[in-house]
Amino acid sequence: MSTGVGSQQGIVRRVCSFYCDGFRRMTVGRTLWKIILLKLLIMFAVLKLFFFPDFLATEFSTDQERASHVLEEITSRSAQNE
Repeated sequence: MSTGVGSQQGIVRRVCSFYCDGFRRMTVGRTLWKIILLKLLIMFAVLKLFFFPDFLATEFSTDQERASHVLEEITSRSAQNE
């Protein structure tokens, strides 16, 4: 059995073809995937809005202040780890 680059591309192509054919032939699974993707979209949108506020935009008014703060945090934390 050959282990060259050509055979690896053939394996990748067969695996991709296998999954593409499987997703094309789905009936119930397609609906389930739509539900899963919708739930993930809603979940991450809610998490982003309520649990991860834009700290830099609320605390600093200009890009220069934000950049200075980020630089200060990075350098001070890297100095603490050494």
